[in-house]
Amino acid sequence: MKGCVKFMSKYDEYEVIMGLEVHAELSTKTKIYCGCSTEFGADPNTHCCPICTGMPGVLPVLNKKVVEYAVKMGLATNCEIAKFSKQDRKNYFYPDLPKAYQTSQYDLPLCEHGYVEFMVGDTLKRVGITRIHIEEDAGKLIHDPYTGDTLVDFNRCGVPLIEIVSEPDIHSADEAIGYMQTLKSILEYLEICDCKMQEGSLRCDVNLSVRKKGETKFGTRTETKNLNSFKAIARSIEFEIKRQIDELEAGGEIYQETRRWDDDKGIGYAMRSKEDAHDYRYFPEPDLAPIVLSDEYVNNLKVNLPEMPVARKTRYINEFNLPEYDAEQITNSKYMADFFEKATAVCNNPKLVSNWIMSDISRILNEQEITITEAKFTAEQLGELISLIEKNVISSAIAKKVFEDMAVSGKNPKVIVEEKGLVQVTDEGAIREIVQKVLELNPQSVEDYLAGKEKAMGFLVGQTMKESRGKANPGIVNKLLKEELEKLK
Repeated sequence: MKGCVKFMSKYDEYEVIMGLEVHAELSTKTKIYCGCSTEFGADPNTHCCPICTGMPGVLPVLNKKVVEYAVKMGLATNCEIAKFSKQDRKNYFYPDLPKAYQTSQYDLPLCEHGYVEFMVGDTLKRVGITRIHIEEDAGKLIHDPYTGDTLVDFNRCGVPLIEIVSEPDIHSADEAIGYMQTLKSILEYLEICDCKMQEGSLRCDVNLSVRKKGETKFGTRTETKNLNSFKAIARSIEFEIKRQIDELEAGGEIYQETRRWDDDKGIGYAMRSKEDAHDYRYFPEPDLAPIVLSDEYVNNLKVNLPEMPVARKTRYINEFNLPEYDAEQITNSKYMADFFEKATAVCNNPKLVSNWIMSDISRILNEQEITITEAKFTAEQLGELISLIEKNVISSAIAKKVFEDMAVSGKNPKVIVEEKGLVQVTDEGAIREIVQKVLELNPQSVEDYLAGKEKAMGFLVGQTMKESRGKANPGIVNKLLKEELEKLK
């Protein structure tokens, strides 16, 4: 409309600046400085010892696998690897940190100056990685809702972490999720973290500030801690953006603080004022020697890195002729890509495997809120199911019913087909009898078809399949219907 002015809300006038601190628990069998197990889910305080609970007089010993895994992540994210680094004490008191300090890295981390790239819609996005360093995890506080008491489980104390700190290059919730999904995918491909966000093995802190568009000075940032699902990350970011802009527009002030997100209530709240680096009183860990890496050590890890997501996506496009979108969706998860290849090895039909993954399998995983590794059906079973379709043992429609059963029972598709008598009918004599019956029961549709209404054929096919309980071969049904209808002309 002439003279119409586009309305701009107050939120459009601001720019969002974010950096993420991602914590990934490493999949080592033992902790970072002792021999205690890192296994998740043990009874409270059964996987701890004097070292990981910080008893006086004990001496830590660095787990070599922790260094190896951290360097692998650094190489996979285009970081410079430090040949000389050290560990430091980060001092703060918190009930789940019995030593009252955390062993981490401050000014000399293992990996620096990297980046990752990913697509946000049709746009290629690059986020810089400031550093990746190793550190130990703290314990876990358990709050009793009935008594109001707080208990401490020290099993997680000393579980090895890498912390991946990004540059402030992220400007929306969509970009933050794209960045997190990219890191998760890399961690899975390297097999250095199980990435079970619901168990806390992959989580992130969001540092966020806003400023008016055109300004160059950063606004005051807040840090929302311990977000362990993509949904929680996105919702907390949207909440905090709105909160900060509303506060500034009302003439208020943003305070540097640490915040928590309550996903059930959909709100964030202040926890404590945020410390700066000098408040932690970092100093070199006197009980641990510096980490010195040779060129040979780093180069050996580099040449032996596994195939990464981008390379696997390209291979799927070239080797299996998958559409780019399908290839990207499948290779985003190492476990889904492994599933795809195993199923394809059984049935030798990569496009049909991809179709099942993109449709029915994705739907089931979403409905059951599980990952492919938690599904009751296996890749081999999907391959067998597709083979049954290709051999005309069952129709595609029956296959969907068989798959629904597989997803619940975990039974092999052949067993389900035999138990429920679902073998496809290919006997033309038997199908012709059904076709003739359907034509007798639906004279109006027959009349419509003979009058040139092609849609009537679709109805008659559907009725025939229904009459055969989905077991009639669709190709034969179409052929015989046309033959019988031709006789009536």
